[in-house]
Amino acid sequence: MAIMKVERTFVFVDLSGFTKYTADNGDSAAGNILTKFRAEVRDVAASWGIRVDKWLGDGCMIVAVEQDMAIGFSLDMQKRCEDVCQPLTVRVGLATGEVLMFQGEDYIGTSVNLASRLCDVAEHNEVLMARADLRRLPQGVSENNHDNVTLRGLGEVEVVALTSQTTLSGINDTGELWTRSPFVT
Repeated sequence: MAIMKVERTFVFVDLSGFTKYTADNGDSAAGNILTKFRAEVRDVAASWGIRVDKWLGDGCMIVAVEQDMAIGFSLDMQKRCEDVCQPLTVRVGLATGEVLMFQGEDYIGTSVNLASRLCDVAEHNEVLMARADLRRLPQGVSENNHDNVTLRGLGEVEVVALTSQTTLSGINDTGELWTRSPFVT
């Protein structure tokens, strides 16, 4: 069995307030929002050329080869969910680093854990990333100072909150994919 080390950027996205929303509004209403959220995640991930690695109840884990694509996805997702997932918001944690690709289908390493823990401590509509991981910000994205956070198993981490004043758009035009030949006769 070969274990391969790879560098990836991991994004954890969580629907903030989902448990309370479910308790207050019932399973059907929660299921409707979750269906919209997952459809939006798939669409945004496809437009940024990144992959939904796994669904985590009311959240997901995203894997990207390029950090700027992961950042773009995160901020695009945050903006789109302001409309699609109302009254809920998303919170996001990102981390980049070398990890083990385990048995060809799973990732093991500090960066995976860091992204997950950052998502856990992010506030409503907040995108957090470890300052040490940040390489280069995509055009239109700003880093904002944030208090350091203490993360279970990882200690104190210096983080930044990422924001964008403009609407970001992905690199791939997937909106009309099924309307092109050979899919249309």
